[in-house]
Amino acid sequence: MSNTAPQPAAAPQRTATKRTVLMCKPTHYTVSYRINPWMHPEEPTDTSKAVEQWQSLVEVYEQLGFEIHQIDPIEGLPDMVYAANGGFVLDGVAYGAKFQYPERQPEGPAYMDWFRQAGLTVAEPEETNEGEGDFLLIGDTIYAGTGFRSDSTSHEELARVYGREVVTLTLINPSFYHLDTAIAALDPEPDAEGRSNIAYLESAFDEPSLAILRERFPDAIIATEEDAAILGLNSYSDGYNVVIASRAVRFAEQLREKGYNPIGVDLSELLLGGGGVKCCTLDLHPIGTGTSVARS
Repeated sequence: MSNTAPQPAAAPQRTATKRTVLMCKPTHYTVSYRINPWMHPEEPTDTSKAVEQWQSLVEVYEQLGFEIHQIDPIEGLPDMVYAANGGFVLDGVAYGAKFQYPERQPEGPAYMDWFRQAGLTVAEPEETNEGEGDFLLIGDTIYAGTGFRSDSTSHEELARVYGREVVTLTLINPSFYHLDTAIAALDPEPDAEGRSNIAYLESAFDEPSLAILRERFPDAIIATEEDAAILGLNSYSDGYNVVIASRAVRFAEQLREKGYNPIGVDLSELLLGGGGVKCCTLDLHPIGTGTSVARS
C-alpha cells in the first residue's frame, strides 16, 4: 500500500489573447464632488501622482502587447479617466453611456464622439447606464448590473442593441456601485467547451443574483472582503495575465492557484475617486467579432 499523498490537481493552462482598449489620461483628475463612498472632496488629491500611476498601467498594457487607444481628456470632467464608464463596445457597435449624476453627464457625448470617429456604429442610449462599469461580457453573455447607477431598463435596451442574452445582477452594497467593482471577468475568450470564469464578492449581490452566479460559475474565485475593499476585483484580464491592485495579495494568490498570472499596479490615487484598473480600461472587444477599430 502506497503512503504517497495525492498530488494536487494541476492548474489549467491559460492563454493570453491580444486586447484592444480605450483609456483617458487623468490630466484634469481631482475629487471635487462626492457621488460615491470613496470620494472625499475635503481631502487633497495629487493630479501628477494620478498621471504617474495611470502611466504605469499603460506601460504594463504595452508590455503585454495590448493595442491602446486614447481619448482626449476634457477640462472640468475629472472622472473621464474612468474610461470603462464611457460606453459598451461589442460587435462593432458602441452603446453610449447616459450617466446618472449631472457631474458626469457630459462624458457620455464625448465618448460617443470618439466612437464615431473610430468608425464604430453608435447606439445612443435612452436609458440611464454607465457603460462597461455595469456591463461585462463573459463568454457570449452580457452580465448587467443595477441597483445604484445603471437602470434595469437599460438592460432591455442593451439586449435589443446586441441581440444577445443579457443577465441582470443586482448590487446591494453602496461601496460596490458598479458591477466591475464586484466581478472580475477572467476569461475574455471562452475555452473549447464554451466556458469562462470569474471572480466575485458575494456580499455585493442580492440572493437571486448570487444564485445565478453560483449556478453559472461553480469554479469562480470568491474574493475576500479585504481585497474587494481596495477594488482588487476591479481588474483586467487577457486570459492569462490579470492586472490587479498591487495590494490585493490574497486575490493574487487565488489567481495563481487557478493558473493565471497576476500583475499588480498601484492606482491608489485614482482609488480616491472610486476607480481602479478596470475603471480605467474600456475593452473595445474586436477579437472574434470580425470588426476592427480605426486607429486614433
